Amino acid sequence: MTLADSRAPTDVGPSGRRLALLAVTQLIVALDYNIVYVALPDIGAALGFSTRSVQWVVSAYAIGLGGLLLLGGRAVDRLGARRMFMLGLSLYAVASLAGGLATGSTTLIVARAVQGAGGALLTPATLALIYRGFEEGAARNRALGAWGMAGSAGLAVGSLLGGVLTNYLGWEAVFFVNVPLAIGAAAAALRLLDPDPRATSQPGGFDIPGAVLATAGSTLVVFGLASGPEVGWGSVRGAGALIAGAALLGLLLLVEARTGNPLIPPRLLRRRGPATTMAVIAVFQGTLGGGYYVLTSYLQPVLGYSALAAGLTFLPLTLVCMAAALKAAPLLLGRWGVRTTLSAGMIGAGAGIGVLTAGMPIGGGFWTLLPGSVIWGFFGGVAFVALFASAGAGVAPEQQGVASGLASTAKEVGGAIGLAIFVAVATAGPATGTATGTAAELLGGLQTAGWAAAAVTAAGGLIALVLEPTKKGITS
Repeated sequence: MTLADSRAPTDVGPSGRRLALLAVTQLIVALDYNIVYVALPDIGAALGFSTRSVQWVVSAYAIGLGGLLLLGGRAVDRLGARRMFMLGLSLYAVASLAGGLATGSTTLIVARAVQGAGGALLTPATLALIYRGFEEGAARNRALGAWGMAGSAGLAVGSLLGGVLTNYLGWEAVFFVNVPLAIGAAAAALRLLDPDPRATSQPGGFDIPGAVLATAGSTLVVFGLASGPEVGWGSVRGAGALIAGAALLGLLLLVEARTGNPLIPPRLLRRRGPATTMAVIAVFQGTLGGGYYVLTSYLQPVLGYSALAAGLTFLPLTLVCMAAALKAAPLLLGRWGVRTTLSAGMIGAGAGIGVLTAGMPIGGGFWTLLPGSVIWGFFGGVAFVALFASAGAGVAPEQQGVASGLASTAKEVGGAIGLAIFVAVATAGPATGTATGTAAELLGGLQTAGWAAAAVTAAGGLIALVLEPTKKGITS
């Protein structure tokens, strides 16, 4: 795909089909992240997981994804976006088949980690294909809107589809469903995506020390964040992994400053835009995960909703988010630019979380939550698209893959950190002995976490003001 495709009015058909493929791929990644949650009790019973260890079905995916995103992003730049796109889909298909056929917990955990590795190639490859295939401005904003809408759709469909498949076909079906989706997307990619140009394979070799440090450091950080709630933040697996991971990432920066062909170009990190964008992405995803945890805990432990009823309560938020990402975000980006749109989206999302928290009394429910869901969904959809428009703004074509990897890494690590923090805030109060008292204590903690998430999200909107106004033609 070339920039000419996005400019030529007579080539709308092929460009539209390529964008549809990239959007469907994002839907697959989002679907795979969310679809297993409802199936976790059945998976635990069938494969012998304990109550605590079953969370590794989710955490293994997060570790594979978060640990390899930087390497995946650079591989996209060095080896080609189309090649990494195809390899990522292949890993998804094989790992999903292995997951559905697993007869033991270890096999399933390994399969989930490989799925995460596939996502670490797919996510930066998909974004790089959008950044390189659609010129910065209105065309790219529309493409990112479709991509963001597909991601929201995957999250919405994941919860509902996971429940239906688990109920009628068994937990294995939540893995098997990915196989035909990945194979179909790979077959379409062979026809719709242009071969990678020779210029993608740059001279000078691959930065092996940087790749090892980035992968090991990122993996340890995500592993420590995933382990902390289970074994304690003061444990070797919790604090030890976090400290070791941070040390390796610090060493990575030193190594990258001295190598001739770095995994992460230092000029990219020194620019204000990418660094600010990564900070805001981390805030956005951290408070998103915290807000979802607060809402889920309010609906089920406090109000006693079933999993299906809770999933349906999320639908207004998700549907509004999809519509905002597809329609409102490209329009606002064209009128206001990235900086103002992103700042307004973050501040509005913070206000939405605040209104949602205010609509969480003991006797509340769907209707008291609806206003906050609509506000949060609208501004969250706008902010999400603006964030990834910012991530690719002014970045040279040969660095789009690593820029995508950096943005996606900030998203994954920020989400893990935020969830850990807001869970700790929500559960900090002492439990009481009566059922009513326990619900009241839990609600108090959830409301505190909700107000905190609202404030931090709005603060992310102020951080976004550090961005420079978008200027076309800037390269790093």
